[in-house]
Amino acid sequence: MSIQRQFAEITSTAPATGPRLTLGRAVVLGGSIAGLMAARVLSDHADEVVIIERDDLSALDVPDDRIAADPATAVAPRPGVPQGGHVHALLPAGQAQFGRWFPGFADDAKRAGAPVRPGDTRQPFYMDGRLRPQPRIRTGAGEALTSSRPFLEALVRHRVLALPAVTTRAGRADGLLIENGAVTGVRWIPAGGDAVEELSADFVVDATGRSSRLGDWLAEYDFPKPPMQRMGIALTYATALFHRPADPEVWQTIAVTTSAPGRTARQGGFTPIEGDRWTMLIAGYGSDRPTRDRDDYRLRCERDFPSEFADVVHTAEWASDVSTYHQADSRRRDFHALDRFPARLVAAGDAIASFNPSYGQGMTAATLHASCLSRYLRGEPDLGRAALSYFADTRVVVDAAWQISTAADLALPHVDGPYPRGYRATRWFGGLLSKAALHDPVVNGELAKVSTMVSHPAALARPGLLLRAARGALAGG
Repeated sequence: MSIQRQFAEITSTAPATGPRLTLGRAVVLGGSIAGLMAARVLSDHADEVVIIERDDLSALDVPDDRIAADPATAVAPRPGVPQGGHVHALLPAGQAQFGRWFPGFADDAKRAGAPVRPGDTRQPFYMDGRLRPQPRIRTGAGEALTSSRPFLEALVRHRVLALPAVTTRAGRADGLLIENGAVTGVRWIPAGGDAVEELSADFVVDATGRSSRLGDWLAEYDFPKPPMQRMGIALTYATALFHRPADPEVWQTIAVTTSAPGRTARQGGFTPIEGDRWTMLIAGYGSDRPTRDRDDYRLRCERDFPSEFADVVHTAEWASDVSTYHQADSRRRDFHALDRFPARLVAAGDAIASFNPSYGQGMTAATLHASCLSRYLRGEPDLGRAALSYFADTRVVVDAAWQISTAADLALPHVDGPYPRGYRATRWFGGLLSKAALHDPVVNGELAKVSTMVSHPAALARPGLLLRAARGALAGG
């Protein structure tokens, strides 16, 4: 099967079909988007799905009507998601997957307070100071949702916890129980205590995030740790909330500046969120670090970004202080490279790979990992063997996102690799596409589908598209 076909099957929005493997108890370690989505899939197969999460998910459960009554204050970032208050993008592919697993999700989100764009507002996208047309990405998911991460996670959490099979336990994961090469349960420590307890399981999903200790837990039973790739990015971003006027001329703005002689790489964007607010992020790399100081924030908006940013900070009322977040690296754990791995165990979300958050791939990758899990469970798997087909599918998702984000990061002067095979050719081709996209709507549309994870990057390698991109780049000077 070709990579593009495999990716298309993973990203399908059709209802899951195929044999329904039945399990007794499944345990999900971690209750963020990846864990919640894994629990949703497992609820189709297990008599009981237990989510173990440090934060008390049942106490955080807020129904849609309460959110709709006061969307600005009904939900807040969880302690377990330190970056939760910053800008989060739900790419079209991710929105489509939410609609697949929770039919009507987009409409429900709008009823709960997700903003609906007036048709006469602008949404400029700047690349190196030049406007790039924004094509409409068709996924069947409707108008793109924009909201805060806590709002979106609350909607998903409420739907998952409402499933009859799903229960939660507040506490932290402490290890695995493995017998005869297969996982038989987990060790965990309930919140407020220090005694380790055991919980039997027929299937386990590690969704504990980028700091996952799964490699150490495997080593306790003499299984190899998955190889890890790291790419140092030294990204710092600052976010502030603003009250959005009732009739804004500009709905949202995104600006990307790439590194070049005399030009410093930066990203920024502001998007509408629930509660009649904007959330605005500005980001820099290395020593170019935004701070929590409002004056510094204003200065950067005026100096480093298009005029729409300065308009917001000078005309809109501040709705929060400035907060910052630093991410040292992108990382991926290559489970597919292992020759031995326990049966009845998989990982998902950031526990597999976490990317430069500027590109908004994290939540979307997590939803696609859930679809990979469904493909595995409905593919008549042998639960006495490692879930190799699952990790083969997640590799396709990770490779797609990794190729997009690291291709741009490797162009940063402070990033020194690792460089993939064929990097120079890929970078040249990417530059050609970006230049042509400013003038050619077909190239722009194909590039947008890849960057939003609707299509696999291999789709850009078609000879006809390459020729069109070359002509477009030349036509644009």
